[in-house]
Amino acid sequence: MKTINWDDFTQVELRVGTIIKAEPFPEAKKPAYKIHVDFGEDIGIKKSSAQVTDLYRCEELEGKQIIGVVNFPTKQIGPIQSEFLITGFYREDKAVVLAVPDQTVPNGAKLG
Repeated sequence: MKTINWDDFTQVELRVGTIIKAEPFPEAKKPAYKIHVDFGEDIGIKKSSAQVTDLYRCEELEGKQIIGVVNFPTKQIGPIQSEFLITGFYREDKAVVLAVPDQTVPNGAKLG
């Protein structure tokens, strides 16, 4: 494991947002959803792809708060520009469990 310093960590913008729309993403190479997340007034709504189809359905994702990295450069994923990275953890079976706050916090709140 590589050690980083505090300044390295503070450069990562880990923010809370609420999923406002989740829809199938049939063009993705691996099963995924297109998601739109509200990260609050200062950051706004951003979209991305999430490979979370093993454990979540679109309708149960909408309204869920998640943690995302919002300061990566955009990345082309099929026909969409991914504007943030949703965070999660891989289980032994390779299914992704989303990293979420255990209580509601304001959209845009920064981890740190």
